[in-house]
Amino acid sequence: MNALSVRIVFETVVKNSRFIAELLPCSAQAQARSLLKEQKMKYNDASHVCHAFVIGAAAEILGMSDAGEPPGTAGRPMLDVLKNCGCTNILLTVTRYFGGTLLGTGGLVKAYSDSAKLVLEKARELNAFEELVLKKEFSFALPYKFYDTVKRCFATFHIYDLAEVFQTNININGRIREDEADLFAKHVFDITGGAVVVEFLKL
Repeated sequence: MNALSVRIVFETVVKNSRFIAELLPCSAQAQARSLLKEQKMKYNDASHVCHAFVIGAAAEILGMSDAGEPPGTAGRPMLDVLKNCGCTNILLTVTRYFGGTLLGTGGLVKAYSDSAKLVLEKARELNAFEELVLKKEFSFALPYKFYDTVKRCFATFHIYDLAEVFQTNININGRIREDEADLFAKHVFDITGGAVVVEFLKL
């Protein structure tokens, strides 16, 4: 399963109505809500900001909204396109600026479906997808005397979003590939003589 890695935008015009389709990387429902809020603020003068999303290792978390368009004419066709694209961790928004001509139910379904298909096509052309790698969040408190030793071991693992807060100890947080998590925890434990225990966030 591939996941979206960068934001992609594609705009079309149908009978003077502008349809701005955007794909946004999104790996959790809470993130989807936050991104949607940003999109609605960004396009606060638009007629509609419709959305659909697929999230999860098996694209098992789904959501959609017609955002004021007639029921079933926007969110559902957008979601159907996403469900058939073979990818995950995608939030799709399609923003409509009404151009004065009513499109009818069939016209709206086609316009929103086509917007979704075209922005996905652009994403593929730009190689905007990458293999989905499951990650686990970790944290631990590190005494200063172990800092250099533990930092060197980071280079042998795939670690992302590393953050260090220097207080009485050094509070370290980050994410690591799920298939490396247990080995990483054991390695940190061993090189610190059992003084440091890596904790993983339960999602």
